[in-house]
Amino acid sequence: MSVVGAMKAMPERVKIAAMCDLDEGALAEAKAFIEKDNENADGLKLFRIYDDMIEHGDIDAVIISTPMQCHVPQAITALQAGKHVMCEVTAAVTMDELWWLIENVEKSGKIYMYAENYCYMPECQIVHAMVKKGMFGELYYGEGEYTHDCTSLRNWHGKTGWRSYWQMGTRGSFYPTHSLGPVMRCFDDDRIAAIASFSPGNHNPYGLRNDDLTQTMCVLESGKLVKLRVDTISPRPHAMAYYQIQGTKGCYEANRFGGEGMIAIATDADPNGYSQWKPLSEFKEYLPERYRSGAGANAGHGGGDYYIVEDFIRAIEDNVQPELNVYKAAEWTSVALLSQLSVTNGGKLLEVPKFRPNMSWAEKRIKL
Repeated sequence: MSVVGAMKAMPERVKIAAMCDLDEGALAEAKAFIEKDNENADGLKLFRIYDDMIEHGDIDAVIISTPMQCHVPQAITALQAGKHVMCEVTAAVTMDELWWLIENVEKSGKIYMYAENYCYMPECQIVHAMVKKGMFGELYYGEGEYTHDCTSLRNWHGKTGWRSYWQMGTRGSFYPTHSLGPVMRCFDDDRIAAIASFSPGNHNPYGLRNDDLTQTMCVLESGKLVKLRVDTISPRPHAMAYYQIQGTKGCYEANRFGGEGMIAIATDADPNGYSQWKPLSEFKEYLPERYRSGAGANAGHGGGDYYIVEDFIRAIEDNVQPELNVYKAAEWTSVALLSQLSVTNGGKLLEVPKFRPNMSWAEKRIKL
Protein backbone atom coordinates (compact mmCIF):
# COMPACT_ATOMS: atom_id res chain seq x y z
CA MET A 1 0.00 0.00 0.00
CA SER A 2 3.00 2.30 0.35
CA VAL A 3 3.26 2.89 -3.42
CA VAL A 4 -0.50 3.43 -3.60
CA GLY A 5 -0.19 5.98 -0.82
CA ALA A 6 2.52 7.78 -2.78
CA MET A 7 0.25 8.03 -5.81
CA LYS A 8 -2.59 9.32 -3.65
CA ALA A 9 -0.26 12.10 -2.51
CA MET A 10 0.18 13.32 -6.12
CA PRO A 11 -3.43 13.89 -7.26
CA GLU A 12 -2.41 16.63 -9.70
CA ARG A 13 -0.07 14.26 -11.56
CA VAL A 14 -1.54 10.77 -11.32
CA LYS A 15 -4.88 9.06 -10.83
CA ILE A 16 -5.33 5.46 -9.75
CA ALA A 17 -7.71 4.22 -12.42
CA ALA A 18 -7.73 0.48 -11.71
CA MET A 19 -6.55 -2.21 -9.32
CA CYS A 20 -6.12 -5.93 -9.95
CA ASP A 21 -5.74 -8.80 -7.49
CA LEU A 22 -6.84 -12.43 -7.45
CA ASP A 23 -7.85 -12.03 -3.81
CA GLU A 24 -11.22 -10.27 -3.57
CA GLY A 25 -10.54 -9.40 0.06
CA ALA A 26 -7.29 -7.68 -0.89
CA LEU A 27 -9.12 -5.80 -3.64
CA ALA A 28 -11.74 -4.56 -1.21
CA GLU A 29 -9.04 -3.44 1.21
CA ALA A 30 -7.18 -1.63 -1.56
CA LYS A 31 -10.37 0.07 -2.74
CA ALA A 32 -11.11 1.37 0.76
CA PHE A 33 -7.55 2.66 1.11
CA ILE A 34 -7.56 4.40 -2.27
CA GLU A 35 -10.93 6.07 -1.73
CA LYS A 36 -10.24 7.24 1.82
CA ASP A 37 -9.59 11.00 1.88
CA ASN A 38 -9.11 10.98 -1.89
CA GLU A 39 -11.23 13.28 -4.03
CA ASN A 40 -9.49 11.91 -7.12
CA ALA A 41 -10.77 8.32 -6.72
CA ASP A 42 -13.93 8.48 -8.79
CA GLY A 43 -14.29 5.83 -11.45
CA LEU A 44 -11.90 3.34 -9.83
CA LYS A 45 -12.20 -0.06 -11.55
CA LEU A 46 -11.45 -3.37 -9.85
CA PHE A 47 -10.27 -6.50 -11.69
CA ARG A 48 -9.34 -10.04 -10.78
CA ILE A 49 -7.96 -10.89 -14.24
CA TYR A 50 -4.85 -8.95 -15.26
CA ASP A 51 -5.51 -9.05 -19.02
CA ASP A 52 -8.96 -7.55 -18.43
CA MET A 53 -7.40 -4.64 -16.58
CA ILE A 54 -4.85 -4.04 -19.35
CA GLU A 55 -7.65 -3.95 -21.92
CA HIS A 56 -9.37 -1.27 -19.85
CA GLY A 57 -8.92 1.83 -21.98
CA ASP A 58 -8.27 4.45 -19.31
CA ILE A 59 -4.79 3.28 -18.26
CA ASP A 60 -1.47 4.86 -19.26
CA ALA A 61 0.85 2.89 -16.97
CA VAL A 62 0.92 -0.09 -14.63
CA ILE A 63 2.86 -0.87 -11.46
CA ILE A 64 3.55 -4.60 -11.15
CA SER A 65 3.78 -5.85 -7.56
CA THR A 66 3.01 -9.52 -8.08
CA PRO A 67 5.05 -12.69 -7.34
CA MET A 68 8.34 -12.56 -9.20
CA GLN A 69 7.51 -15.32 -11.71
CA CYS A 70 4.67 -13.11 -13.00
CA HIS A 71 6.79 -10.00 -13.60
CA VAL A 72 7.97 -10.55 -17.17
CA PRO A 73 4.74 -12.01 -18.61
CA GLN A 74 2.75 -9.14 -17.09
CA ALA A 75 5.28 -6.50 -18.13
CA ILE A 76 5.29 -7.75 -21.72
CA THR A 77 1.48 -7.79 -21.81
CA ALA A 78 1.42 -4.16 -20.67
CA LEU A 79 4.20 -3.02 -23.02
CA GLN A 80 2.56 -4.66 -26.02
CA ALA A 81 -0.67 -2.87 -25.11
CA GLY A 82 1.17 0.47 -25.13
CA LYS A 83 1.43 0.93 -21.35
CA HIS A 84 4.39 2.19 -19.36
CA VAL A 85 5.65 -0.18 -16.66
CA MET A 86 7.22 0.05 -13.22
CA CYS A 87 8.03 -3.44 -11.97
CA GLU A 88 9.01 -4.81 -8.59
CA VAL A 89 12.16 -6.89 -8.04
CA THR A 90 13.45 -9.15 -9.38
CA ALA A 91 12.90 -8.23 -13.01
CA ALA A 92 12.79 -11.86 -14.22
CA VAL A 93 13.30 -15.47 -13.15
CA THR A 94 15.30 -16.72 -16.16
CA MET A 95 17.92 -15.25 -18.46
CA ASP A 96 15.63 -15.78 -21.46
CA GLU A 97 13.00 -13.66 -19.74
CA LEU A 98 15.54 -10.83 -19.46
CA TRP A 99 16.09 -10.89 -23.22
CA TRP A 100 12.32 -10.96 -23.87
CA LEU A 101 11.84 -8.01 -21.52
CA ILE A 102 14.60 -5.91 -23.09
CA GLU A 103 13.36 -6.63 -26.60
CA ASN A 104 9.80 -5.62 -25.70
CA VAL A 105 10.86 -2.40 -24.00
CA GLU A 106 12.96 -1.44 -27.02
CA LYS A 107 10.21 -2.33 -29.50
CA SER A 108 7.44 -0.57 -27.56
CA GLY A 109 9.30 2.66 -26.89
CA LYS A 110 7.52 2.82 -23.53
CA ILE A 111 9.03 3.69 -20.16
CA TYR A 112 10.22 0.77 -18.05
CA MET A 113 11.37 1.47 -14.50
CA TYR A 114 12.83 -1.01 -12.07
CA ALA A 115 11.30 -0.51 -8.63
CA GLU A 116 14.48 -1.04 -6.61
CA ASN A 117 13.27 1.15 -3.78
CA TYR A 118 16.23 0.55 -1.46
CA CYS A 119 18.18 2.95 -3.70
CA TYR A 120 15.73 5.63 -2.58
CA MET A 121 16.12 5.24 1.18
CA PRO A 122 17.35 8.51 2.74
CA GLU A 123 20.56 6.98 4.12
CA CYS A 124 21.50 5.67 0.68
CA GLN A 125 20.68 9.04 -0.88
CA ILE A 126 23.00 10.87 1.53
CA VAL A 127 25.89 8.49 0.88
CA HIS A 128 25.35 8.61 -2.89
CA ALA A 129 25.39 12.41 -2.86
CA MET A 130 28.68 12.36 -0.92
CA VAL A 131 30.13 9.87 -3.40
CA LYS A 132 29.17 12.15 -6.31
CA LYS A 133 31.03 15.02 -4.60
CA GLY A 134 34.16 12.88 -4.32
CA MET A 135 34.18 12.89 -0.54
CA PHE A 136 35.21 9.22 -0.33
CA GLY A 137 37.85 9.61 -3.04
CA GLU A 138 37.95 6.83 -5.62
CA LEU A 139 35.76 3.89 -4.62
CA TYR A 140 37.20 0.42 -5.07
CA TYR A 141 35.11 -1.85 -2.81
CA GLY A 142 31.54 -2.21 -1.63
CA GLU A 143 29.36 -4.60 0.33
CA GLY A 144 25.64 -5.19 0.56
CA GLU A 145 23.67 -7.59 2.73
CA TYR A 146 20.07 -8.70 2.81
CA THR A 147 19.53 -10.87 5.88
CA HIS A 148 15.81 -11.35 6.38
CA ASP A 149 14.30 -14.50 7.87
CA CYS A 150 11.46 -15.20 5.42
CA THR A 151 10.70 -18.77 6.49
CA SER A 152 7.32 -17.74 7.93
CA LEU A 153 6.34 -16.50 4.45
CA ARG A 154 6.70 -19.90 2.78
CA ASN A 155 3.00 -20.55 3.27
CA TRP A 156 0.10 -18.18 2.63
CA HIS A 157 -3.37 -18.74 4.06
CA GLY A 158 -2.53 -22.38 4.69
CA LYS A 159 -1.21 -23.02 1.17
CA THR A 160 2.30 -23.43 -0.17
CA GLY A 161 3.29 -19.94 -1.31
CA TRP A 162 5.21 -18.88 -4.39
CA ARG A 163 8.27 -18.06 -2.27
CA SER A 164 8.73 -21.78 -1.54
CA TYR A 165 9.51 -22.35 -5.22
CA TRP A 166 10.73 -19.11 -6.75
CA GLN A 167 12.82 -17.87 -3.83
CA MET A 168 13.64 -20.49 -1.23
CA GLY A 169 13.13 -23.27 -3.77
CA THR A 170 16.12 -22.29 -5.91
CA ARG A 171 19.82 -22.14 -5.16
CA GLY A 172 22.11 -19.15 -5.27
CA SER A 173 21.63 -15.46 -4.53
CA PHE A 174 18.03 -15.43 -5.74
CA TYR A 175 17.12 -11.93 -4.43
CA PRO A 176 20.21 -9.73 -4.71
CA THR A 177 19.03 -6.33 -5.86
CA HIS A 178 18.15 -4.78 -2.48
CA SER A 179 21.73 -5.40 -1.36
CA LEU A 180 23.23 -4.62 -4.76
CA GLY A 181 21.39 -1.56 -6.08
CA PRO A 182 22.45 1.11 -3.56
CA VAL A 183 26.08 -0.04 -3.76
CA MET A 184 26.23 -0.17 -7.56
CA ARG A 185 24.78 3.33 -7.84
CA CYS A 186 27.89 4.55 -6.01
CA PHE A 187 30.10 3.09 -8.76
CA ASP A 188 28.49 5.39 -11.33
CA ASP A 189 28.81 4.00 -14.89
CA ASP A 190 30.81 0.92 -13.91
CA ARG A 191 29.10 -2.41 -14.49
CA ILE A 192 29.24 -5.96 -13.19
CA ALA A 193 31.45 -7.97 -15.54
CA ALA A 194 31.56 -11.31 -13.71
CA ILE A 195 30.24 -13.02 -10.58
CA ALA A 196 31.08 -16.02 -8.43
CA SER A 197 28.80 -17.35 -5.67
CA PHE A 198 29.67 -19.51 -2.70
CA SER A 199 27.58 -21.31 -0.12
CA PRO A 200 28.21 -23.09 3.21
CA GLY A 201 25.59 -25.64 2.18
CA ASN A 202 22.07 -26.45 3.26
CA HIS A 203 21.50 -26.95 6.99
CA ASN A 204 17.96 -25.63 7.52
CA PRO A 205 15.25 -27.86 9.00
CA TYR A 206 12.54 -26.76 6.54
CA GLY A 207 13.34 -29.00 3.58
CA LEU A 208 14.09 -26.00 1.37
CA ARG A 209 16.40 -26.28 -1.63
CA ASN A 210 17.90 -22.84 -1.11
CA ASP A 211 21.34 -22.55 0.44
CA ASP A 212 21.22 -21.23 3.99
CA LEU A 213 23.07 -18.19 2.63
CA THR A 214 25.19 -17.19 -0.32
CA GLN A 215 28.18 -14.92 -0.62
CA THR A 216 28.56 -13.52 -4.11
CA MET A 217 31.61 -11.64 -5.33
CA CYS A 218 30.92 -9.24 -8.18
CA VAL A 219 33.91 -8.20 -10.29
CA LEU A 220 33.26 -4.85 -11.96
CA GLU A 221 34.46 -3.94 -15.43
CA SER A 222 37.02 -1.65 -13.78
CA GLY A 223 38.34 -4.53 -11.66
CA LYS A 224 36.76 -3.18 -8.46
CA LEU A 225 34.85 -5.51 -6.15
CA VAL A 226 31.37 -5.72 -4.61
CA LYS A 227 30.47 -8.49 -2.14
CA LEU A 228 26.86 -9.55 -1.48
CA ARG A 229 25.30 -11.67 1.22
CA VAL A 230 21.74 -12.86 0.66
CA ASP A 231 20.23 -14.87 3.51
CA THR A 232 16.51 -15.48 4.08
CA ILE A 233 16.73 -18.64 6.17
CA SER A 234 19.27 -18.16 8.97
CA PRO A 235 17.81 -17.66 12.47
CA ARG A 236 18.93 -14.11 13.23
CA PRO A 237 17.42 -10.61 13.50
CA HIS A 238 16.67 -8.77 10.27
CA ALA A 239 19.39 -6.61 8.74
CA MET A 240 17.98 -5.88 5.31
CA ALA A 241 19.87 -2.68 4.54
CA TYR A 242 23.49 -3.21 5.50
CA TYR A 243 25.95 -1.50 3.16
CA GLN A 244 29.62 -0.61 3.11
CA ILE A 245 31.70 1.36 0.64
CA GLN A 246 35.45 1.94 0.74
CA GLY A 247 37.32 4.63 -1.10
CA THR A 248 40.75 6.21 -1.11
CA LYS A 249 39.66 8.92 1.35
CA GLY A 250 37.50 6.89 3.70
CA CYS A 251 34.42 4.74 4.05
CA TYR A 252 30.77 4.38 5.00
CA GLU A 253 29.36 1.49 7.00
CA ALA A 254 25.71 0.95 7.90
CA ASN A 255 24.71 -0.42 11.30
CA ARG A 256 23.57 -4.05 11.26
CA PHE A 257 21.84 -3.61 14.60
CA GLY A 258 19.28 -0.97 13.75
CA GLY A 259 21.28 2.09 14.72
CA GLU A 260 22.75 4.88 12.68
CA GLY A 261 25.32 4.35 9.95
CA MET A 262 28.83 5.75 10.36
CA ILE A 263 31.27 7.61 8.13
CA ALA A 264 35.03 8.08 8.36
CA ILE A 265 36.65 10.33 5.76
CA ALA A 266 39.79 12.40 5.35
CA THR A 267 39.33 16.08 4.52
CA ASP A 268 41.67 18.99 3.86
CA ALA A 269 40.94 20.24 7.38
CA ASP A 270 41.40 16.79 8.92
CA PRO A 271 43.74 14.55 6.88
CA ASN A 272 43.43 11.80 9.49
CA GLY A 273 39.65 11.99 9.62
CA TYR A 274 39.41 8.52 8.08
CA SER A 275 40.58 7.05 11.41
CA GLN A 276 37.52 8.10 13.44
CA TRP A 277 33.83 7.33 12.94
CA LYS A 278 31.23 10.06 12.70
CA PRO A 279 27.46 9.44 12.68
CA LEU A 280 25.71 9.75 9.33
CA SER A 281 23.41 12.40 10.83
CA GLU A 282 26.32 14.84 10.81
CA PHE A 283 26.14 14.73 7.01
CA LYS A 284 22.38 15.16 6.59
CA GLU A 285 23.01 18.38 4.64
CA TYR A 286 23.72 16.11 1.67
CA LEU A 287 20.20 14.67 1.69
CA PRO A 288 18.59 15.76 -1.61
CA GLU A 289 16.43 18.84 -1.31
CA ARG A 290 13.20 17.10 -2.29
CA TYR A 291 13.53 14.73 0.68
CA ARG A 292 13.62 17.70 3.05
CA SER A 293 10.18 18.85 1.90
CA GLY A 294 8.54 16.03 3.84
CA ALA A 295 6.38 15.05 0.86
CA GLY A 296 7.27 11.38 1.29
CA ALA A 297 6.99 11.31 5.05
CA ASN A 298 4.17 8.75 5.08
CA ALA A 299 5.62 6.44 2.42
CA GLY A 300 7.59 3.27 3.13
CA HIS A 301 11.36 2.83 3.21
CA GLY A 302 11.92 6.19 4.86
CA GLY A 303 9.89 7.98 2.22
CA GLY A 304 11.76 6.32 -0.62
CA ASP A 305 8.61 4.75 -2.05
CA TYR A 306 7.22 8.23 -2.68
CA TYR A 307 10.25 9.40 -4.62
CA ILE A 308 10.56 6.29 -6.76
CA VAL A 309 6.94 6.79 -7.87
CA GLU A 310 7.69 10.46 -8.51
CA ASP A 311 10.63 9.53 -10.74
CA PHE A 312 8.48 7.03 -12.66
CA ILE A 313 5.88 9.72 -13.31
CA ARG A 314 8.52 12.22 -14.33
CA ALA A 315 10.04 9.73 -16.77
CA ILE A 316 6.64 9.32 -18.40
CA GLU A 317 6.02 13.08 -18.50
CA ASP A 318 9.46 13.74 -20.03
CA ASN A 319 9.44 10.58 -22.18
CA VAL A 320 12.96 9.72 -21.00
CA GLN A 321 13.96 6.32 -19.64
CA PRO A 322 14.78 6.56 -15.90
CA GLU A 323 18.12 5.83 -14.26
CA LEU A 324 16.76 2.47 -13.08
CA ASN A 325 15.99 1.37 -16.61
CA VAL A 326 15.56 -2.07 -18.16
CA TYR A 327 19.32 -2.52 -18.66
CA LYS A 328 20.06 -1.84 -14.97
CA ALA A 329 17.19 -4.19 -14.09
CA ALA A 330 18.69 -6.90 -16.29
CA GLU A 331 22.24 -6.47 -14.97
CA TRP A 332 21.24 -6.59 -11.32
CA THR A 333 18.75 -9.42 -11.81
CA SER A 334 21.26 -11.46 -13.80
CA VAL A 335 23.39 -11.71 -10.66
CA ALA A 336 20.64 -13.87 -9.16
CA LEU A 337 20.24 -16.05 -12.22
CA LEU A 338 23.94 -16.58 -12.86
CA SER A 339 24.51 -17.17 -9.15
CA GLN A 340 22.41 -20.34 -9.43
CA LEU A 341 24.87 -21.70 -11.99
CA SER A 342 27.93 -20.51 -10.11
CA VAL A 343 27.06 -21.96 -6.70
CA THR A 344 26.06 -25.32 -8.16
CA ASN A 345 29.43 -25.45 -9.93
CA GLY A 346 31.59 -24.80 -6.88
CA GLY A 347 31.82 -21.03 -7.16
CA LYS A 348 32.61 -20.89 -10.88
CA LEU A 349 33.31 -17.39 -12.18
CA LEU A 350 30.70 -16.47 -14.80
CA GLU A 351 30.68 -13.55 -17.20
CA VAL A 352 27.75 -11.12 -17.00
CA PRO A 353 26.43 -9.92 -20.38
CA LYS A 354 26.95 -6.25 -21.13
CA PHE A 355 23.29 -5.22 -21.19
CA ARG A 356 22.71 -2.25 -23.48
CA PRO A 357 20.48 -1.19 -26.39
CA ASN A 358 20.36 -3.21 -29.59
CA MET A 359 22.51 -6.15 -28.50
CA SER A 360 23.22 -8.74 -31.16
CA TRP A 361 21.89 -12.29 -30.92
CA ALA A 362 25.44 -13.59 -30.42
CA GLU A 363 25.87 -11.43 -27.30
CA LYS A 364 22.79 -12.91 -25.66
CA ARG A 365 24.46 -16.05 -24.42
CA ILE A 366 26.03 -17.33 -21.22
CA LYS A 367 29.62 -18.49 -21.25
CA LEU A 368 30.37 -21.40 -18.91
